[in-house]
Amino acid sequence: MPFTVKDLPYPANKLAGISEKTTTIHHDKLYAGYVNKRNEIEELLKTADRNKAAATFSEYRELKLEETFNADGIILHELYFATMGGDGTWKEENAFVKKATEDFGSFETFLQDLKACGIAARGWAVTAYDQTDGSIHNFLGDSHNHGGVWGATPVLALDAYEHAYFMDFGSDRKAYVEAWIKNVDWAKVESFFTAVPGI
Repeated sequence: MPFTVKDLPYPANKLAGISEKTTTIHHDKLYAGYVNKRNEIEELLKTADRNKAAATFSEYRELKLEETFNADGIILHELYFATMGGDGTWKEENAFVKKATEDFGSFETFLQDLKACGIAARGWAVTAYDQTDGSIHNFLGDSHNHGGVWGATPVLALDAYEHAYFMDFGSDRKAYVEAWIKNVDWAKVESFFTAVPGI
């Protein structure tokens, strides 16, 4: 079954500090491009010659490698768009806020770490619940398919690629990260967190 582009869950002009133009191009062209390319790859995999598979180079290897890049591009962008559209306020009684406070010492320290991760990343800062140690982590990924941790469930994603902010902020990634955090819908983060198995 082909993958489909999910609609933006809010108007493209809703985000504070992030323009409608940036949001529209990001969603309608970049994210949609990953969906279309993954569908193309899945079709090509049906007829790829597995007898010629090789680690040095083969059609099968290249398709499988780019399959993960595009699949993760879809997953992370859908999480990115889904967790924005809010006003950046959180409730201290929420399970996610309590757990982040427990794991980082305070929610403000968690936010500081998340922002630092976003500024340091070349691609993504992803907040995830790691089943292996029962803790929340901010993981850095320089590419869609690098930096993911097996067994960890993402609940929040910050796109740190230049395409997410360059039209609005130029090279000032820090200003973008500060604007992004003000648009997080913590109720959505809470819903993703409480849906994690074992929480």
